[in-house]
Parts: sequence; structure tokens; C-alpha cells
Amino acid sequence: MRKLIAAVCLMSAMILPAHAAEVAVLDWRAALMNTEAAQASLSQLENEVGEQQREAQSLGQELQSLQQRLENEGELMSDAERESLIRELQQKGSRFEQLRQQVGQAQQRSEQQFLQSAEPTLEQAVDQVIQRHGIDILVEPQGVLHSSMDLPNLTDEVTQTFNSLN
Repeated sequence: MRKLIAAVCLMSAMILPAHAAEVAVLDWRAALMNTEAAQASLSQLENEVGEQQREAQSLGQELQSLQQRLENEGELMSDAERESLIRELQQKGSRFEQLRQQVGQAQQRSEQQFLQSAEPTLEQAVDQVIQRHGIDILVEPQGVLHSSMDLPNLTDEVTQTFNSLN
């Protein structure tokens, strides 16, 4: 692993010009999710699926309660009571799973639509911030293995620039 890192560093040093490159960090996901547009998109999603989420949460609590009852009292119940309780568990479990899938699909669809609509503005905001600071290399925080100096973090500035472009 150290040999690989050393090789990558050596190759990077050979590729970069002799002057020091301006390097900065950008967490583009955080920059995007903190925008006013993202907050509006999340609010719209909550309006669309909020009722389903609340129903799923309520069902989840009911399922836990029914499961606990079956575990605690199942041995003492008549066969008919136990079968009725198991049927109720299955029905509510099925509805819970259906709601969970519907909410998940709506979240995925909403996120995809938001990302598609926001991508051009995000690119424009990143370009403006890069030019403003004369950045040669922009990396994600997770991609930095080591830095002997604090790299400028442009995340908040990209969020502000994105908001100003809308």
C-alpha cells in the first residue's frame, strides 16, 4: 500500500508544474444538500410521502407490539387466537413493506430529479469558486489520504454561490 501511495505521489509530482499547485477540498454532496433548492426539494418530498411515512412508523410500532405479545403470550393463547394474531402480523407486515417500498421509490425518484436539475447550476457554482480562488486541483474530503497543511474547504462557498445562481 505504501509503495502504491509513493508511486502515485511521485507521478503526481512529475505531472504538476514546478510551481506549487493550489489545492482545495470540496464535499459536493454537502454543498448541494445545504442549498435552498435541496431544502425545497426535501420539503416537497415530505409533503408527498409524509402521510405514508407516518403510517409506516405507526405500523412498525404495532408490529413490534404484536410480535412482543406473540412471544410473551403465544404459548398461553388458543390456536385460533394465535393464528389470528399471526394473520394480523402478516397483513400489517405486508402493508408496512409496501409503504416502505413506496416511500423509498419516491425518495429515489425525487433525488434523481433534483440531481438532474441541479447539476448544471452546481457545475457553474464550482467553476466560479475555482476561478475565484485560482484552484488547480480540487479533491473530495474522502479522497485526501494525507496533507501536511490545511487545505481550503470550498463546500460552504459553493453552496452560497449555488444559491445566488438560482
